[in-house]
Amino acid sequence: MDTTLPHPKWRLPLLGDLLGVSADRQIEHAVKLARQLGPIYVRKIFNQHIVFVSGADLVTELVDEERFVKHVAPTIVALRPMMADGLFTAYNDEPNLHLGYEVLRPAFSQAAMRRYHETMLDVTRQLLAHWDMGAVADVVGDMTKTTLEIIGRTGFGYSFDSFRRITPHPFVAAMIRALIHAQRSLFRPPVIGNITGWRADRRNAADIAYLNSVVDQVIESRSGAENDDMLALMLNSPLDKVNIRHQIITFLSGGHETTAGALAFALYFLAEHPEVAARARDEVDSVWGEDEPTFEQVAKLRYVRRIVDEALRLWPTAPAFAREARVDTVVGDRLRMRAGDWVVVLTAALQRDPAVWGPDADEFDPDHFSTEAVKGRPKHAFMPFGTGMRACIGRQFALHEAVLVLGMVLRRYDLRPQPDYRLRVRELLTLKPEGFFLTPVRR
Repeated sequence: MDTTLPHPKWRLPLLGDLLGVSADRQIEHAVKLARQLGPIYVRKIFNQHIVFVSGADLVTELVDEERFVKHVAPTIVALRPMMADGLFTAYNDEPNLHLGYEVLRPAFSQAAMRRYHETMLDVTRQLLAHWDMGAVADVVGDMTKTTLEIIGRTGFGYSFDSFRRITPHPFVAAMIRALIHAQRSLFRPPVIGNITGWRADRRNAADIAYLNSVVDQVIESRSGAENDDMLALMLNSPLDKVNIRHQIITFLSGGHETTAGALAFALYFLAEHPEVAARARDEVDSVWGEDEPTFEQVAKLRYVRRIVDEALRLWPTAPAFAREARVDTVVGDRLRMRAGDWVVVLTAALQRDPAVWGPDADEFDPDHFSTEAVKGRPKHAFMPFGTGMRACIGRQFALHEAVLVLGMVLRRYDLRPQPDYRLRVRELLTLKPEGFFLTPVRR
């Protein structure tokens, strides 16, 4: 790998380019460096060199499946104690990866989505009933409750009773601690970090054991039962129960985190842009009327979908992915890669590139996704769901869920932001607003 690329100033012995980097603000720091150093640069973290790419022309090459494949980067390897060979964290040559895709693909067909629609509606009704109580809404907390309940019930026939709880379900608390532990473990210095971090490791092992126990209970309660959800597909497949556990934790963790973050960012922007909210509400009223939406009517909210896409553009909840060279190759006539070398595609910078998105690349404007605008830019300038065979299998599930929830919220409420709030972003497995509250006022 070519290490003569642009890199941050003040590289330190042993630590490399860790000066000024917070374990809790890795992505924001990486995007800042992309602005300073350009669409391709290298960082040294301890003894490892990592290349970051964000130029649309370079990314177009990196998504070529004949030359490149997904790389399981250190950020994902850190999650393997929790998810092992689940779809997100499996290595490319692990048998359960391909078997898992084959087994689970029918769970995201249009027929399956039609079955999930009523459950999504029911959970959204619970959210609205909660907001009807008139209190200031903890947006991230409430979106987490909504999306976790949806994936739990549609995928595995399990309810977390999210809206009956004052505090999050213990499963959620354990999962968040495990995600934080995985992220911070990347910044441990070699050798000494394992010695000083033994208490955190012990707590993490207990959290993962608890996650496993909850999921195992779900599996045991369903063994032999007839159903048509994700769990039924897996129980009636060659997947072993340990891998089924890993797949469930993968979907419960990543599947709800990403959509909860996307919804929270979308609600932030809607509260800050009442003219956009009014236009979206007019569309909802026109398309849905006063009735609850059918499955087909959700997809007809084209402007609301633009809002979701624009929120994902500015703050992609999965902000990066890694690509590995299948063969010796050269990217952009400047980056020489041997087979096995890998780079990070920094989606969070790619999707704000002024060369592609224009001088208002940092501004929220759903018309960035008008038909004309989409046709006028490179295909791979917007990649919030990854690419190739390892792209997000639940993309259509997440988009239907997000548009449905936003449509129901917009039709019912005016969204009033908290005075003086300035957007802060929390980084775990995904990105979410931090400390964001709003007041939903019945129309």
